[in-house]
Amino acid sequence: MSEARVTRDGLEGVRPGREALFGNGLDGGRRRGRERPVVPQAEFTSYYGRPVLKVPSWEARDIAGYMFLGGLAGAGSALAAAAQFTGRPATARALKLSSLGAISLSTAALVHDLGRPARFLNMLRVAKPTSPMSVGSWLLAGYGPAAGLAAASAATGLLPRLGTAATLAAAGLGPAVATYTGVLLADTAVPSWHEAHRELPHLFAASAATAGAGMALLAGPRRENGPARAVAALAAGGEALALRSLLTSAGHAAEPYRTGRPGRLLTTAKRLAFLGTAGATLLAGRSRTAAALSGATLLAASAATRFAVFHAGIASARDPKYTVLPQRLRLQAEAEAEAEATGAA
Repeated sequence: MSEARVTRDGLEGVRPGREALFGNGLDGGRRRGRERPVVPQAEFTSYYGRPVLKVPSWEARDIAGYMFLGGLAGAGSALAAAAQFTGRPATARALKLSSLGAISLSTAALVHDLGRPARFLNMLRVAKPTSPMSVGSWLLAGYGPAAGLAAASAATGLLPRLGTAATLAAAGLGPAVATYTGVLLADTAVPSWHEAHRELPHLFAASAATAGAGMALLAGPRRENGPARAVAALAAGGEALALRSLLTSAGHAAEPYRTGRPGRLLTTAKRLAFLGTAGATLLAGRSRTAAALSGATLLAASAATRFAVFHAGIASARDPKYTVLPQRLRLQAEAEAEAEATGAA
């Protein structure tokens, strides 16, 4: 009876187990009708059963809600300025008030997730242009007062010049407020967010425009909602294109967007966007009720998109394969490219 010995050339004296195949395995395959693999199929696991990445401890209600409300506020301010300077004062007033409410709730959700208000104030102690979180904190610090002054002037009629200046300031900062959270997510190591770093800001921009148009239809008078209906159609189309591009370019990390809760939320968002856009295009110009219903549907579609993106990222962080597999594929592609370059030389 032989024993295994460790030599310079490896292990000697090891008897093959019952699952071992002789030669290249073809002989055993003919005897049993199929090959029986020696090595089991690889599974993506990590030490002690823990995820490869640290899963973000964010609450969906706080952070996904913060992203949605920030998008609504930023897009609403841009649309409010456009409405004011095109002779639609009622829509402008409604959007200014809704943007103030949205950014207030958004900031409250962020502070609630941070745990203490002082943590948000601490982020303002340093300005770091290379940090999306630092840039976002300063954007909120500048945008909030501007949106508040614009809404207060519109509601009271006082200080119209200051109100106009605040409206322009909020409109200038609004697009950045609406989209910087997409950059913030893409800057993390979470696979389904990081692999979609090119598409997330565009998706968030379109989703924010959908929400802003929805609020204009919901809160503005019917006689002034023509531009909002056009924006709704364009934004919903842009959102669909951005999402399709994301699912194509993110590779394996796009799978969480198609399955589970994120998949159901995205399906719901698509259906709501279609219904809201159809109602806005066909009925909102003739019926105040149809305009309000279409606007509410578009708001719900935008919220569903943000929550889907949030949950997809959390799901990808929990499963090691979305971290390990893309890295292996990139290494393999680099090795093949290097081999081709060496062969060509």
